[in-house]
Amino acid sequence: MSEPRTGPRMLGIYLNDHLAGATGGVELARRMAREYRRSAVGADLENLAVQIMEDREALRAIMAALEVPVRRYKLCGGWLGEKAGRLKPNGRVVRRSGLSTLIELEGLRIGVEGKALLWHTLLVAADHDTRLEPDRLTELLDRARRQRTALESLHDAAAAALSAPGRPEERKTVVGP
Repeated sequence: MSEPRTGPRMLGIYLNDHLAGATGGVELARRMAREYRRSAVGADLENLAVQIMEDREALRAIMAALEVPVRRYKLCGGWLGEKAGRLKPNGRVVRRSGLSTLIELEGLRIGVEGKALLWHTLLVAADHDTRLEPDRLTELLDRARRQRTALESLHDAAAAALSAPGRPEERKTVVGP
């Protein structure tokens, strides 16, 4: 039994799903960059937020080149999903906690992993579709790998701060407002 052929409709669904995820990722990255701008990791988060925004725009450009229409309802879903994610319990009623930071970094990491898989998938498809630029997709894939490394480092610092002995206000120097 052979695999079903993926046509333009399925590609459109796939790319729009990734665009929705990228929309949520941009919102999360921007918010984290704002919240931590005065911390030791503020510049790192700002750099990641800019790159994630650029990657989202790169995806939109690829969709345009492939003549895949943007499904606005999916964009709204990605945006709303990020807002709903802010409602997660974090051990505190009103304020943020180190747990919020850890979970948000994990969310960004999951998004970057998915994005890397997207770029890889499109790179494979570029063998059969001349509208896709293999060199550009390779750049995007390499950047996703660097983002994964940066997020891993930030996550490790947040995890260490969360589990370190002492009062929370003594641990603010690593990650967190």
